[in-house]
Amino acid sequence: MSDFIKHECGIALVRLLKPLSYYKEKYGTYFYGIDKMYLLMEKQHNRGQDGAGIASVKIGIKPGTRYIDRARSNAHQSIQDVFNQVHQQINASFGSNEFTSVDEIHHEVPFIGNLFLGHVRYGTYGSNSIESVHPFIKQSNWMHKNLIVAGNFNLTNTKQLFNDLVEIGQHPKEMTDTVTVMEKIGHFLDDEVAELYQKLKVQGITKKAASPIIEKELNIQNILQRAAKNWDGGYAMAGLLGHGDAFVFRDPAGIRPAFFYQDDEVVVVASERPVIQTVFNVKTIDVKELEHGSALIIKKDGRVSVENILEQLPKKSCSFERIYFSRGSDESIYKERKSLGKHLFPQILKNIDYDIQNTVFSYIPNTAEISFYGIIEAADEYLNKYKIDEIIKQGRKIREEKLQEILSLRPRIEKIAIKDAKLRTFITSDSSRDDLVAHVYDVTYGVVQPTDNLVIIDDSIVRGTTLKKSILKILDRLNPKKIIVVSSAPQIRYPDCYGIDMAKLGDFIAFRAVLALLKDANKMHLLDEVYDLCKNQIQLEDKDVKNYVKLIYDTFTPEQLSIKIAELLKTTEINAAVEIIFQKVEDLHLACPNHLGDWYFTGNYPTAGGNRVVNEAFINFYEGKNQRAY
Repeated sequence: MSDFIKHECGIALVRLLKPLSYYKEKYGTYFYGIDKMYLLMEKQHNRGQDGAGIASVKIGIKPGTRYIDRARSNAHQSIQDVFNQVHQQINASFGSNEFTSVDEIHHEVPFIGNLFLGHVRYGTYGSNSIESVHPFIKQSNWMHKNLIVAGNFNLTNTKQLFNDLVEIGQHPKEMTDTVTVMEKIGHFLDDEVAELYQKLKVQGITKKAASPIIEKELNIQNILQRAAKNWDGGYAMAGLLGHGDAFVFRDPAGIRPAFFYQDDEVVVVASERPVIQTVFNVKTIDVKELEHGSALIIKKDGRVSVENILEQLPKKSCSFERIYFSRGSDESIYKERKSLGKHLFPQILKNIDYDIQNTVFSYIPNTAEISFYGIIEAADEYLNKYKIDEIIKQGRKIREEKLQEILSLRPRIEKIAIKDAKLRTFITSDSSRDDLVAHVYDVTYGVVQPTDNLVIIDDSIVRGTTLKKSILKILDRLNPKKIIVVSSAPQIRYPDCYGIDMAKLGDFIAFRAVLALLKDANKMHLLDEVYDLCKNQIQLEDKDVKNYVKLIYDTFTPEQLSIKIAELLKTTEINAAVEIIFQKVEDLHLACPNHLGDWYFTGNYPTAGGNRVVNEAFINFYEGKNQRAY
């Protein structure tokens, strides 16, 4: 992606189902769980580099022994820093003790547990302080009241949920969705424990004797149903209880991803399927997608079940996961990204006037590479048909030279742009960013001729900043006739409110283009009308709010918007003609038929809170407020 955007987060959960001695005997290490957690997090480092954290729970520990351990970091290499902390504590414990049994190691050595929860974070909202790094812990002297939570989520109605907590007498320390979620689940966990204890008390059971019964009968499904009743947003939420229960809960629209695998040794959860496949060497079919609106619940005794928590909404899995965020090593994502490229090829042909011989194809490294392969496959298919037609047209008298000429036709593929990653890291905090950003990419000289079209694919165009200040300028140095930038994603028109850092309308090149079109057409009054419509909905319940920002975009065709975007991105020093091609929404759905979340392209939000957020985002823009709408 040429425009870097922060997004989402990654979760990982490991529950060891066998005694620790089993893993020591079979795998030769006490660190089996920790090692697997490290790999799960490292394989998901693409999902978050602002912070990382791990928590572990020891099951069956005697009173007076530490049974919860946690390490967090917001350092530059946060995953490595977390596991350095973990191993320093482990080594210190081994260095100061002589253990005679696995049981002693289990009781005394930090992080040698049965249950592990890991998290990698991009800070799309709030600070990147260590206090913002997951997992979070709500502590109690009652083992089953200890709650550890980490997740990939964003709620649109945090303020409402915060007020709900105040109404029941709580005093939350801050108004963030993470704290609100923690307190919501914690409140109903306490309620559930209290109700169970009262039933046992009537039966004459002592507090000490009640604890193991409560642990066994604790209804995680009921706790989550009560806690999440009014949540609006996208989430894959993972939690551990101090005595050893665990859960992973996915939102009713399936916006945020979650996958799990189970055998007789382990239960594992991650945000991406191939991560589990790689770390545990299992087949695609063995890794299951957690159903939306459901929770994977793992009890202390090892029982595993998937339970319905909330009524399912129409599934709207985030299509950006397929286009960009998730790794392309997933079998289905790889196929979908190639399909995105194939669907773009007919429009590319039109824009190059069907002149493949004088066209060079390339891509913006690295995530657009798979879609690029799809374009080239489509080009090969087109040329094969062309070759057949030409040979038939020539007939039996075709000369060898002509046949050789026809058969030699193929797409011209070149590695044009090369990202200078070290330079990018250096310039992020430099006051001369605008001057230096032009050198983020190097280009390959000598392969593009002045008669050539240069087609280059990017996975999406969000702000257009890097295209305008860097990529188009350096591509123009190659002196092509025309530069065609192809986006495998449709035009990004609306803010995301479910975990992607795309919150402000004014940041989008598509929104700036529609404003320019309104000005050209002398229709700026439409902004006033939409502002009034949005303001008039402020007091409505979310379910009654409509997305009136759509009216602005409906004034023009996608083609008109693409032309204007190209005009805005082309600066005066660029000599080549510049054109922009975007994926059509209908083709996106054909390529990714099981992942239809498209609200950032269409404005069709999967939850009621989304419409309120987009209208508030427009109000903020109109009133000149540089702030988020959630």
